[in-house]
Amino acid sequence: MSEFSSHLLLETPTATIHDVACRGECRHRSAEESVPATHLVFPYRGVFVRHLGRSEVVGEANQVLFFNADEAYRVSHPVEGGDACLSLLIAEPLLRELTPASRLPASGGRISSAAVTFRRQRLRIDARAQALVALLRHSLSRKVAETLEAEALALTLVRRALGEETSHASGASAGRQKLVDRAKLVLSSDLARRWTLAEIAAQVGVSPVYLTQVFQQVEAMPLYRYQLRLRLARALDLLGDYDDLTRLSMDLGFSSHSHFSSAFRQVYGRTPAQFRHAIRPRCLPARR
Repeated sequence: MSEFSSHLLLETPTATIHDVACRGECRHRSAEESVPATHLVFPYRGVFVRHLGRSEVVGEANQVLFFNADEAYRVSHPVEGGDACLSLLIAEPLLRELTPASRLPASGGRISSAAVTFRRQRLRIDARAQALVALLRHSLSRKVAETLEAEALALTLVRRALGEETSHASGASAGRQKLVDRAKLVLSSDLARRWTLAEIAAQVGVSPVYLTQVFQQVEAMPLYRYQLRLRLARALDLLGDYDDLTRLSMDLGFSSHSHFSSAFRQVYGRTPAQFRHAIRPRCLPARR
């Protein structure tokens, strides 16, 4: 079985979308690679680390990562299980139109005359963007969405992910960001585990008080809420595969189905059952 797979979900003049998965069996850094055009990559399962020069960023389901055109990078998988991502390539004029100026370098964001490049490697996305990732992927893979609908969803997702009011860019120091990234890797190593603050702090080598303070500063949300968002993002990924939602809630570490359903609705605005209904094939009325 191949280490890497990529399935084309949509290809139009507006957007090209791939569902990309890596088994993550190779734990050390990959060979250097690059992409010819800028991609927005939305992890929805698992975790990986992207190495760009001396900097490192953790890719997981609360983030969008920017793979700029002709920018060399490497990937590693310090946590078992590999990863899966939705990769979007948006037509350059549209991507430029959707991107706030603050997201681009002072040079105007060009690596070449036909490429938008982003100033940061990643942004944290909100719950609505997470839901759009899942809706887009499930709808395309199950052939539920028509082409026009899928294109509209893709542009809405990009606009949401890049919006200055709906995404978050950390302004913390490199050292504090690295500490937070280590905590994310600990959480991602076992999403269903009911971690204690002391256990996570011990894993990253700081006190629980310092960890909570730094995480809040860097991510603008408490550690426990970040873990909840990771669990719920995994639920978005798995909803189409589970008939028994109580079992899904237990598998993800929730104390009960009601706790899971309440948390899901609070974050995404609909219950797990309602979301699952939205991604299932639509029944057409019988012809008379």
